[in-house]
Amino acid sequence: MAKTKHPSYYSRKFLNKTKGTAMIEIRADISAYSMDGTITISDCYRKTELDMHIYDKKSLKEKSDKLDLLIKEIEFARNQVGESAKVPSIFFGGGTPSLMEASDIKRVITAISERFELEPNAEITLETNPDTVTKEKLKQFYDAGVNRISFGMQSSVLHVLKTLDRTHNPENLPQVTKWANEVGFKEISVDLIYGTPGESRQDWQQSIDSALALPITHISAYALIVEEGTKLAAQIKRGEIAKPDDDLTAEKYIMADKAFTAAGFNWYELSNWAKPNSQSKHNLAYWLGHNWWGAGPGAHSHINGKRFWNVKHPNLYKQKIQADETVVLDSEILEGSQIESERLMLSIRLPQGVEKNTLNNQQILELTDYVNSGHLDEENWNLGRATLTLDGRLIADRIVRAILL
Repeated sequence: MAKTKHPSYYSRKFLNKTKGTAMIEIRADISAYSMDGTITISDCYRKTELDMHIYDKKSLKEKSDKLDLLIKEIEFARNQVGESAKVPSIFFGGGTPSLMEASDIKRVITAISERFELEPNAEITLETNPDTVTKEKLKQFYDAGVNRISFGMQSSVLHVLKTLDRTHNPENLPQVTKWANEVGFKEISVDLIYGTPGESRQDWQQSIDSALALPITHISAYALIVEEGTKLAAQIKRGEIAKPDDDLTAEKYIMADKAFTAAGFNWYELSNWAKPNSQSKHNLAYWLGHNWWGAGPGAHSHINGKRFWNVKHPNLYKQKIQADETVVLDSEILEGSQIESERLMLSIRLPQGVEKNTLNNQQILELTDYVNSGHLDEENWNLGRATLTLDGRLIADRIVRAILL
């Protein structure tokens, strides 16, 4: 069997080469800081998105000060894009934003709604560590305006969680998802990670079965990427842990897709499955190429073909905000070829794929080979679209490389 890369491989490697887009994969990054939070506000009409980071949680005064900084940057964003911008989604994620108080969550949502037009059906998501919430706290989050909750499950197997350096108790998932459902959440998601060194097929099947037993409407499943400089990479280099097997990881993707589909979850992006009408607006904003605004230390933005990113150090960020100076460290204007490459790379990950009439003759010739090999759907190809089959999803990186050349 030829070596294949799992579906997340290509997007992670490609995007990490392009400033400003690495945050697309932030929810799959297992090295996220435990006391860090991200807030994302997407705007599909003006195509604006805000991504804000709340760093530690030491004292009420420090938290209040940091929220003041974020709100001041939200004000700056409003001045840049205009108050008429409509906001269809807000996302609190990265690290452990569930450590925030519900009152802080509400304050941020209120600040956004006062400066932009928050749509009546706006999706407001909170990423949550299952060990950090009670039923009462979930009710407080719901009352604060959060209407979609995403639990970081990763695995239901303790030794896998240990390898991932995760400390939560997988036995808490049934209880917290039940609580979330009881307090009013209609949209409940879990995140899984597969391909962890030492994770057997049986381990992964256990995690799949455990996830599907929960009262959820959405599943994200990301293949583990071992990044240089991480603790896991060092352990693999020293021979303490075996390197993930690409073929086994691809097999696990097929296992997941088969089980999720049978349970009524449809894939709407390579790493995401949802019940009907439960696709995440936050996720789709990225894959459909919408613009977004980032606020907070190190946050990245993309507005109408221009990328810009903030200073990373929280103290420097604070100093600049307080001095009414820009926190933007640098920026770049995307060239037409960059925009087109990203359109192809992002679109191919979706069920609707890429329209043939947007491809040149050489690209069509390259893709015809993948139609013949069964990696692109022949029926859809004849109807004018290049869409991946299940086998095609496993080599999405290879297919995209062929048409980027």
